[in-house]
Amino acid sequence: MKKLTLLSIALVAGIGAAILIIGCVTSKTVTAKSGMQLWGENCIRCHNAPSSGDYSNAQWETIGMHMKLRANLTDVETNKIVEFLKSSN
Repeated sequence: MKKLTLLSIALVAGIGAAILIIGCVTSKTVTAKSGMQLWGENCIRCHNAPSSGDYSNAQWETIGMHMKLRANLTDVETNKIVEFLKSSN
């Protein structure tokens, strides 16, 4: 019984470590993407995205906060997308 318990603990620890490693790799991939890439992957998939000139920089900030919640974006993704839209304005 002791061997089975130790084996179970080792298996769970191994799976947990694998999940942490995979999670870190994913976040590095996201941080390497540009705002334009993130905009294309996230915004256009749900609706026709407006032109960057359609809104002021202040409005893009507000839209970014709103869409962060609606599209389940991270802070990094939101900031990159908003900065891209403001720079294209």
